[in-house]
Amino acid sequence: MQAILVARTPDEQDILAFVLKQLGLRVATSPDLNTVIDRWLERPSDLIVTAWGEGSELTNEIMALRSVTQAPLILMVNPPTENQLCRLLQAGADIVLNRPVAPLILTEYIRAVLRRTQTVPTFVLPRLTLPDITLNPDSREVTVSGQPPSRLTQLEFRLLYVLMVNRGQVIPIDMIVERVWGYPGHGNRELVRGLVSRLRRKIEPGTGEPTFIQNVPGVGYRFFLEED
Repeated sequence: MQAILVARTPDEQDILAFVLKQLGLRVATSPDLNTVIDRWLERPSDLIVTAWGEGSELTNEIMALRSVTQAPLILMVNPPTENQLCRLLQAGADIVLNRPVAPLILTEYIRAVLRRTQTVPTFVLPRLTLPDITLNPDSREVTVSGQPPSRLTQLEFRLLYVLMVNRGQVIPIDMIVERVWGYPGHGNRELVRGLVSRLRRKIEPGTGEPTFIQNVPGVGYRFFLEED
């Protein structure tokens, strides 16, 4: 398994990298979360650990990160206020720890979060086969008639699965965010719009009006087939 580490100082980076490697994780470092976001498609990871950033800037970076991945995120920050802690968790952090963090405690938190993520196997989900489109949870691949299979990211897969399972029904924006990203979705229309746009590029047959994923202005999205 792979971990991406973002640390404030070389000493902190060395200590955290040692903890991660002791757990059997391969470790890649990054200067900041924005770089992680920009390079995610080329360098995805199973876990993100960061000891860098404060305040509203960090909150915005977390929200941007959640637009591309749902990988577990552990933050280590200077002791936050109650409101700051709530904002970090609402933005999408999984665990927030006060710095400095004892290596033994960090080790157990990492084990706990990895256990949780590994208990959500996509292979228990049934293959969805509809006219002109098939979604395979085992490989996270979608196949549209006449086209080779396309590999989906975790977020793209979750969005398409939710829409296909509820085909014909309009799924509100807030519900999409909650089911795809796993946290309350108030005010995240741009987040969903960006993910829908990326997914459409993989499954829609061409330019013009979308064939499968339809926008219901002011409400949400639905998965549509001609027979519906």
